[in-house]
Amino acid sequence: MPGGRTLLAVGLLVAVIVVAVVVPVPDPSRLREWAAGAGAAAPVLMFLLYVLGSMVPIPRTVFSLASGLLLGPVLGALVALAATGISAVLSFGIARSVGRRLLERHLTRAPVRAVDERLTGGGWLAVASLRLIPVIPFLPTNYACGLSSVALAPYLVGTMAGSVAGTVAAVALGDAITGHTSPAAVAVSVTCAAVGAVGLWFAIRRRVPEPA
Repeated sequence: MPGGRTLLAVGLLVAVIVVAVVVPVPDPSRLREWAAGAGAAAPVLMFLLYVLGSMVPIPRTVFSLASGLLLGPVLGALVALAATGISAVLSFGIARSVGRRLLERHLTRAPVRAVDERLTGGGWLAVASLRLIPVIPFLPTNYACGLSSVALAPYLVGTMAGSVAGTVAAVALGDAITGHTSPAAVAVSVTCAAVGAVGLWFAIRRRVPEPA
């Protein structure tokens, strides 16, 4: 007999399929019209949804695409970048104020201390390099930086510097959804990953000053 979890998963899958077949899905242009008709409420709601959604394990790209689809390339990019900064600061603060106290005894271990020193010594460049690599998730990076000794200012500068290109590319793709992946968006992602990898390598190789 299948377990309760299996039955629940199958039931949810069937429900999703039924909804997808029965409920009409509006085309992108209609969604843009709805957002325009909402006036100032649309960017405010998108901003709040982006901030809250980025603080749970949902890919941030989803919200960047939605910003471009609903708000257009300029306003969508501004909302997405502002929400990225706020969400990054909030999750950093949670990790710094709560998680660091819980894990403080582990921060003295040699491997953990070495990673912490490299990240802190790399400053904003290390953070920006991590942000430029698309496969590194946004939320775990926020928490990891909050648990480290990196200061808020270089963390925020690195986050914004490393997030601009990928965020703008995702917003632009959302604005011009055609059903096919934009070659320009792919090129930006690959370039960001390469630049991020090189920057992270330099940040790791940078000599960390010995404590006096």
